[in-house]
Amino acid sequence: MSLTCQHITKAYGGREVLRDISLTLEPGRIYGLIGRNGAGKTTLLSILTAQNPATGGTVSLDGQPVWENRKSLEKLCFSRELTANAESGLAAMKVKEYLRIASIYYPGWDKEMEKRLVELFQLNTKKKLAKLSKGMLSMVTIIVAMCSKAPYTILDEPVAGLDVVAREQFYKLLLEEYTETGRTFVVSTHIIEEASDILEEVIVLHEGKLLLMEETQALLDRVRHVSGKAEEVDAATAGLELHHTETVGRSKGVTVFLQPGQSVDETRDVSVQPVSLQRAFVALCGEEERHEA
Repeated sequence: MSLTCQHITKAYGGREVLRDISLTLEPGRIYGLIGRNGAGKTTLLSILTAQNPATGGTVSLDGQPVWENRKSLEKLCFSRELTANAESGLAAMKVKEYLRIASIYYPGWDKEMEKRLVELFQLNTKKKLAKLSKGMLSMVTIIVAMCSKAPYTILDEPVAGLDVVAREQFYKLLLEEYTETGRTFVVSTHIIEEASDILEEVIVLHEGKLLLMEETQALLDRVRHVSGKAEEVDAATAGLELHHTETVGRSKGVTVFLQPGQSVDETRDVSVQPVSLQRAFVALCGEEERHEA
């Protein structure tokens, strides 16, 4: 049962925010969706879960359309950042009422898990949503995502506002649920370094385009940072895919994305270091060159 989008485009007022996105999410995986602000991440996730119509293209689950298809929608959960203000209509709603409504929508809702997570996060369910802190609102979205038991569960910035202890609780919870159930999770986050260890596959969006979709470890195995004297770095990386060049005087650093069969020429006088997922992302989507005298 794969979740597939083909040639998805989305435009607002004539401006394209997604351009020809095609990808397939396989069952039993944890995906990370990363991109800079405005890259189109939330828009893509809302289209995948039929909360937002695409301008062009199709989304299907197990070969069946997602849009206006109740059977498909019951298998999808998009847990996004809550806005509890008067315009959203959620300000006066209590946490327990919000969770009750969610339990009606998702046929596989786990009431026992709900009780356990409310206790874990020390959440006062009698409070109105408008009275909750940003971190507490994130806890509510996490509870909905986990208790939905949806085979495809998507979390948009789930740790926004959470302190380090609560973030650790979330990642532990996510791994436990994944191990026990084999559900597919998609986590969109800006805190890349913290989440990188649990992401089996990474999806990178940049300026509305799918820049990369690859197994996380395979990606990191082929990315290196090469530094040294400029002429040595140039010689060691000749013909390779280079990103994020930094030049300071006669010294130079560059991030290299190797293709099969390629390697850095380590016979040159250069330092070759592995790269974290966060640094690989910055190299792909940050400023291409920086020079200092």
